[in-house]
Amino acid sequence: MKNDTIDLRSDTVTKPSKEMLDYMFSAPVGDDVFGEDPTVNELEAYAAELFGKEAGLYCSSGTQTNQIAINVYCRPGDEVICSKEAHIYKYEGGGIAKNSGSSVKLLDGDRGRINAPDVKGAINDPNNVHYPITALVALEDTMNRGGGAIYNPEEIKRIKALCTSEGLPLHLDGARVFNALVETGVDYRTYGGYFDSISICLSKGLGAPVGSVLVGDKDFIQRARRVRKVYGGGMRQAGIIAAGGQYALKNNISLLKEDHRKAKELERTLNACSWVESVLEVQTNIVVATLNPEASVDKIVGQLAEKEILVMPFGGQSIRMVTHLDIDDAQLEQIITAINSLR
Repeated sequence: MKNDTIDLRSDTVTKPSKEMLDYMFSAPVGDDVFGEDPTVNELEAYAAELFGKEAGLYCSSGTQTNQIAINVYCRPGDEVICSKEAHIYKYEGGGIAKNSGSSVKLLDGDRGRINAPDVKGAINDPNNVHYPITALVALEDTMNRGGGAIYNPEEIKRIKALCTSEGLPLHLDGARVFNALVETGVDYRTYGGYFDSISICLSKGLGAPVGSVLVGDKDFIQRARRVRKVYGGGMRQAGIIAAGGQYALKNNISLLKEDHRKAKELERTLNACSWVESVLEVQTNIVVATLNPEASVDKIVGQLAEKEILVMPFGGQSIRMVTHLDIDDAQLEQIITAINSLR
């Protein structure tokens, strides 16, 4: 890929800054499987403390942290309640079935955001042997397939109250949780109290090259650490990459607001294009546009690629653009000019 290519396919494409690289290369390391990597230990404790949790577990990816959490909560034959658009269901390789032998109860939701009444209706009667045992409820905030939609914190509180009354754990796929929180302004620890476990991705908008942290209480994380070992997730001297995540948490969260501002600019630009039918209301850094029926997704994607701008087909007549910290204002203007030139 050319150095001057502008990549809007995802916020996972960011490169570590010089300051982040310097921080990584100077990080003290040890054997993390023995619990002796000081940088990993610091990152896990810091991430857990942010959300008022007792402990954390550093892993290679958000898929791994999500799948570990599901495996801790579920036994073969159990069932997970989630949105039909959830990343844990659509984009984790069938891991719920393969790794944990569990089924899913899929809910429609609003831009992928499910609600307490629908969750209540999806909980199976544990005394009816015809049904799987409901073992877990999982949310995703922000919602990728919903165009970066943010959950209403009040709805999360209602879902949490329901889960508590039903004795069910509530897990968060927080791949872009900080994108949500910089917009809602909800206190991290208050928000963390809504969930039994949270998967925090470091390699999307925060700009770290590798990794996610799973946070929860000490007993949960101890069980999760065993599952990580079974999944081959022990990374030994992982401090050199964990340091990138630590730098990101301490320096890059506030930058997410700029990504959101740029995404809103792209929303306005796309809404004015004759070949665009509609754009999902932008709430964070994901822009999803549905093209007119006569327009070709492949053609639009190809035309932008010719202008060295990469975007992603997003199913049907939709394309997705994701802003991130490697997109500056000059590049934003270049993107807008390119979009306006298309016919």
